[in-house]
Amino acid sequence: MRHFLSLKDFTKSEILEMIALAQNIKSEAKAKNFVPYLEKQTLGMIFEKSSTRTRVSFETGIYQLGGVGLFLSSNDIQLGRGEPMKDTSRVISRMVDMVMIRTFEQSKLEEFAKYSKVPVINGLTDLFHPVQVMTDYLTMLEFGIDKPIVAYVGDGNNMTHSWLMLATKLGFELRVATPKGYECNQQVIEEALELAKISTAKISFGNDPKIAVKDANVVTTDTWISMGQEDEKEERIKAFEGYIVDEALMSLTEKDAIFLHCLPAYREYEVSEAIFEKHADEIFTEAENRLHAQKGIMVWLDQHRDQ
Repeated sequence: MRHFLSLKDFTKSEILEMIALAQNIKSEAKAKNFVPYLEKQTLGMIFEKSSTRTRVSFETGIYQLGGVGLFLSSNDIQLGRGEPMKDTSRVISRMVDMVMIRTFEQSKLEEFAKYSKVPVINGLTDLFHPVQVMTDYLTMLEFGIDKPIVAYVGDGNNMTHSWLMLATKLGFELRVATPKGYECNQQVIEEALELAKISTAKISFGNDPKIAVKDANVVTTDTWISMGQEDEKEERIKAFEGYIVDEALMSLTEKDAIFLHCLPAYREYEVSEAIFEKHADEIFTEAENRLHAQKGIMVWLDQHRDQ
C-alpha cells in the first residue's frame, strides 16, 4: 500500500509522474472534460485542524474525479472523544477508498496509515505539508521555472521541511533563511542533506534573507504565527523583524522571479501588501493548483494501490 505522508517516501520519477498527471487532469478540467478516474470512490477527509484550501480542493477534486468526499471533523466523530487513532483507522478504511488527514502530529498520521487498508494522504501535520509543495512545483513549471533557485524566508516549519524534501528529491537549489532559534527540525535537516548527496541538490541554511534571495528565481514564505502559536505572537513578530518579503528584498532576486505563498497571508508581516498584490496572479494560481495537484496525487495512489 502506497501512502502520501512525506515526499521522502517517493523517487524523483514518481514525484514527476504525479506532476504530469496533475498537468494532464488540469488541462482536461479546463476543457470541461471531467474524466471519472475515481468513479464511485469515496474519500474520507479527517480534519483535526481547520482549513479553507485543503477542504475545498479535496472535496471538489474527488467530485471532479467521479467520486464523493466525506468531511469528518474530529468534533463529529469518535476520534474527538478519545477513540484511539488505530481504531478509527481500522473502521474508516474499511468503508472508504482513500483517506486524507489534516492533523497536528506527524505521528498520528503515521499511526493511522499503519493500520489503514486504503491509501492515506497527508493534508498537513506539524512536520510536513507535502501536497502544498507539489502544488508549488506545478505552479513554478506553469510560470516557466524549470531550473528553480528557491529562497525560503521565514519560519523553519512544516513548509520549510517539505521544501527540503522536494528540493533534495528533484535536485534543485534551495536556500533557507530563518531567524536564530527558529531553524528547521534537526532530524529533517540531516535527512535532507543525506538525500542531497544522491540528487546533487544544493541546500544552504542561514539567517540572512538578503543572501538567500540573491539572484533566486523563486521566493517563498509562510505565516510567522501558525495555528496553535497565537500566544507567541508578539515574541515572534520581534524575532522575525527583517524577514518581511518586500520590495527591497525582491529587488535582489533575478529580474523575473516569482513569489509564492501557501496562504493565508498576513500583509506587512511575512509579506508586504505591494509585493503580495504584484505577485497575486502567481499566488492565486498556486492556490487553485492545490485542486489539480491533489487530483494527480489521488489518481497516482489509486493506480499504485496494489504495490
